[in-house]
Amino acid sequence: MNEDIVVPIAGMLMVVVLSIGVPLTVAYIRRAGKKAELPSMPPEAIARLERMEQAIDSIAVEVERISEGQRFTTKLLSERAGAEQKLNG
Repeated sequence: MNEDIVVPIAGMLMVVVLSIGVPLTVAYIRRAGKKAELPSMPPEAIARLERMEQAIDSIAVEVERISEGQRFTTKLLSERAGAEQKLNG
């Protein structure tokens, strides 16, 4: 091959590859960025989720209070049973 022709052909190929490749790369990056975004939610759904979160937090507090009461009652019953065994034994 003649060396005088190789450089212009390589230059033209580079221009073609860059003119097609750069827009394709930019489009691919934009599409990947859109997939990473969370879909927007309507404000009503966001408000409802916030109310649900508050309700779940309230339920968790109440369950903890119930379990604390149950532990206290169990402790009292076990102390009472221990005292009765000492009296009878």
